[in-house]
Amino acid sequence: MAIPVKKLKTIQLAAVIFLTVSGGPYGLEPLLTYAGNNAAILLLLITPLFWDIPSVFTVLELNSMMPVTGGYYQWVKRGLGLRWAFYEGWWTWLYTFVDLAIYPVLFVEYVSFFFPQVDAYKIPVCLVIIWSSAALNIRGIVPVGKTSVFLGVVVLAPFVLLFGVALSKYAGHISIPAQTLKGHSFSSIGLALYTIMWNFIGWDNTTTYAEEVDKPRKSYIASIVTAFLIVLMIYSIAVLISIQSGISAAVLKEQGFPALGTLVGGKWLGALIAAGGMASALGLYSAVLLSVSRVPQVMANDKLLPVKLSTLHPKFNSPYVSILTCSVVVSFMILWTFGELLIIDVTVYGAALFLEYIALVRLRIIAPDEHRPFKIPPLL
Repeated sequence: MAIPVKKLKTIQLAAVIFLTVSGGPYGLEPLLTYAGNNAAILLLLITPLFWDIPSVFTVLELNSMMPVTGGYYQWVKRGLGLRWAFYEGWWTWLYTFVDLAIYPVLFVEYVSFFFPQVDAYKIPVCLVIIWSSAALNIRGIVPVGKTSVFLGVVVLAPFVLLFGVALSKYAGHISIPAQTLKGHSFSSIGLALYTIMWNFIGWDNTTTYAEEVDKPRKSYIASIVTAFLIVLMIYSIAVLISIQSGISAAVLKEQGFPALGTLVGGKWLGALIAAGGMASALGLYSAVLLSVSRVPQVMANDKLLPVKLSTLHPKFNSPYVSILTCSVVVSFMILWTFGELLIIDVTVYGAALFLEYIALVRLRIIAPDEHRPFKIPPLL
């Protein structure tokens, strides 16, 4: 007998969105290496204006108009036709595979804070994460949502403590270097932008399961705005404290934010931040798998992929064949390096996002009077 379908609540959706897009500042550590203390904050504040705000507004409008399973795939399909929806589906499937392959590797890096020898067991540990997340996702969206709330708290709490300790330690002599791009090479700025953009991607991913969310139109507006503010705040805190502490950019890149926590507050704070990094990687993987598994499902319904991929679990009503297929692919992709995955991820995501912008304009033309609870305000 099938379990009655339960839907994701607003607070659970906010947690899933936070983990899908960010998962905390983990992964932002190389920024100071590329941008230096005198450009990192500038780029961190400017990039979302041109990268995130347009995509967030696009997601809010199109999702309020069409809160359906498949999200961005369905928007492009209606606005531009099945052929472009095919490209959208494949591109987003590809970059999300790349995204997923990054998180188990990051988990191993943070485990090494406690067990330096863990790198020798990198592949088995990554596979455990991949397949345990598959099992959780097969159980349905609500277990993923509840887990995301818990993991989100574990991710944020150490940085709240870091902020409190840093405020006490540096109060009265806080200084921020003047921000400028002068003196930085084009390649360094490019790598800094890739780092920030990667840490801000995925807003559209969170719409693929809209029909599984309670009151999706209202819930998405509240949850996305909340998640965006939390992400921007926690990134700014992490970068500002990194600059204020005087930590070496090379050390931060190599050892991550646990090294910053140890420098500012001692070993205990470094350990908490490392534990938060492990929770972040687990939450990111599970939340992103939730979103990507719905794409093959709707593409299979349109006969663009084998129909078997749209099969739902008889008990949990989740697209379990799609989840298992995604997990098999990612199990092989964890062999790639972080740098290779990062560049592929941002580049392909940008191409898919461009189609969504075109679909937004096209739907304004062909369906101008259709109800949109959220509509992008005019610039003037």
